[in-house]
Amino acid sequence: MKFKIPKTPSSTNKSIRFPNDLIERVEDAIRGQDCTFSAFVVEAVRVALENLQDDED
Repeated sequence: MKFKIPKTPSSTNKSIRFPNDLIERVEDAIRGQDCTFSAFVVEAVRVALENLQDDED
């Protein structure tokens, strides 16, 4: 599955710490896009979970 920058979905707030360099890379990736940091991370986690499921199958 290919990663796509998502639109902002409705969500529940959850705090998480990120390394500063990773924050910068995500912010660079979404700059100029209709996407928030949180939406990007949610999509990345979704894809990672799907990949794990594919590996188990």
